[in-house]
Amino acid sequence: MAVPSDKPVTLSLLRDLPKIELHAHLSGSISRQCLHEIWLRKREEGKLPSNLEDPLLAIPPGKVDYDLKTFFPLFSNYIYHLCFDASSIEYSTRRVLEDFRDDGVVYLELRTTPRTSPEHGISKESYVQLVLSTIDAFNQEQASSKQSNESPFKSSPMKTYLILSIDRRNTAAEAMEVVDLALRYQHRGVVGVDLCGDPSKGDVAIFGPAFEKADDYDLGITLHFAESESVTEKELQTLLSFDPHRIGHVIHLPEGYREEIAVRKLGLELCLSCNVHAKMITGGVENHHFGYWKNKGCPIALSTDDVGVFCSPLSNEYFLAASHFNLSFAEIVQLCKGAVEVIFGGDEEKDRLRSLYKQFS
Repeated sequence: MAVPSDKPVTLSLLRDLPKIELHAHLSGSISRQCLHEIWLRKREEGKLPSNLEDPLLAIPPGKVDYDLKTFFPLFSNYIYHLCFDASSIEYSTRRVLEDFRDDGVVYLELRTTPRTSPEHGISKESYVQLVLSTIDAFNQEQASSKQSNESPFKSSPMKTYLILSIDRRNTAAEAMEVVDLALRYQHRGVVGVDLCGDPSKGDVAIFGPAFEKADDYDLGITLHFAESESVTEKELQTLLSFDPHRIGHVIHLPEGYREEIAVRKLGLELCLSCNVHAKMITGGVENHHFGYWKNKGCPIALSTDDVGVFCSPLSNEYFLAASHFNLSFAEIVQLCKGAVEVIFGGDEEKDRLRSLYKQFS
């Protein structure tokens, strides 16, 4: 059942549209309600860390104005102190998957930094195993469940893959450990590695050998790129030397770098709400650099980044793009099609997604 290209672009229609999410951080995608449920359970079990207040108070509903100074402490000082054991990691991961599925996402690359909780017997490897086991179970359920016939768009289950992140604060050895973990679990659906973290920290040049190894073994490479005004041309040159397949945010760029990115046709992971709420750009959505990039020939994957923090699901990101940049439904579908070509999940997944979008041509 095809949808007319002139169909009005409504939020309801965009929720039904099969969508591709390529820049979602696991911990940042946990809803406040899910965090609240974990908090209640830990309080009942007597396992709640001291002085950790209810998430609905610590992260009030509707609060989305987290900038680069307040954003990262939210995780190090709060979320990681709540989701630290096997049960909370598994529960929160599943809830994140359910939320993306319920928003009409049919292909998800979820990213996370391997972390430890020694007092609960969790190493970086066992953390990755926990997340992958939850994803495996969810993928199997989706594949075997009967799909709804209420909408022509809901004809395919969501399939999830994992990206492992290198934090900018890591040492060279820790970065290589992340790549080795990605390779060890490549057969389980780890499809790439990411560089993330506070853009004011670290020397990215030390990560060259790690990304070179990732490239040698056909892992996808995506990088947080030019997020803050403090970025230097030297850092941009270093990051591009890692030969990334995709780059995220892509905000503070000298003109020459825009041209190089366009020539390379790198996949762009653009996050409207995150960039506006965190004041990573000046002005509102209408001032977002999506307006610059949408006609430059680079595949664009609109993404949520941290939907648990900025409270804008992927369907709303597409609605914002349509509303502020006057996109038709046909143009939205074309945007989705472009994202297919830069997924890390392989040719079979690309074929599946292409067939989904044929009905909208």
